[in-house]
Amino acid sequence: MLKRVAEGVLVSESEFLQSNTVVVQGRDGVLLIDPGITAGELATLADDLQRLGQRVVAGFSTHPDWDHVLWHASFGASPRYGTARCAASLQDLLSHEDWKERVAEALPPEHADEIPMELLGLVTGLPGGATRIPWEGPTVRILEHQAHAPGHAALLLEKERVLVAGDMLSDILMPFLDLEAEHPIEDYLAALNLFESVTDDVDAVIPGHGSVGGADSLRPRIAQDRAYVLDLRDGGDFDDPRVGPAAPLEWLPEVHRWQVQRISEA
Repeated sequence: MLKRVAEGVLVSESEFLQSNTVVVQGRDGVLLIDPGITAGELATLADDLQRLGQRVVAGFSTHPDWDHVLWHASFGASPRYGTARCAASLQDLLSHEDWKERVAEALPPEHADEIPMELLGLVTGLPGGATRIPWEGPTVRILEHQAHAPGHAALLLEKERVLVAGDMLSDILMPFLDLEAEHPIEDYLAALNLFESVTDDVDAVIPGHGSVGGADSLRPRIAQDRAYVLDLRDGGDFDDPRVGPAAPLEWLPEVHRWQVQRISEA
């Protein structure tokens, strides 16, 4: 079900990890950001858009993780964009004959048979340094950074004052660093500084997974994520409920411990 976040901005939440699909209404149709997750949910989204009299004119993937690069035939063949680094990462994946097997290893077992693979990852990279999504609709500013995944981009809907954060600023997930990057800690802190620079321009924040937050939630989410990353760097006490005994998901503390170990070994 589509829920209104701001004028012309709608969100559909998946059963999988509260994944958020963002719909931005434009002059001739809608921009779909990170549509997901199961084939049934994507088909329902297509039906909902049809009932609203809206067609998909563009797509955007905030980063190259499998759950952010999905598509459905009902959306049509409109261009699907990502940053140049995001698209390059996906092209590298799809160049391998066994790419489906590689992706399958990361799929949640309870949804593995429901994930549509046919159109996964077919993203066109925007020119390096691009700052706007090229479409006939509201201005969408690209805030590219290197936290979490190569070529990750948050999107700022300027007039609507909405920040689409991708896999960051979640109320249910702690920061997941790109542990293959050369400087994962520094990359994450730089991205949080980037978000902090636009806080005065934001009335709503939409994480890739979790609850949509209002203007009063953005600074606390940035502060909470920064505290977690600094604890990773400095060996702190991790006073973060997302990884404690009452974690929102039972597997998060284990992933947290693995992440701590990887950082300590770097």
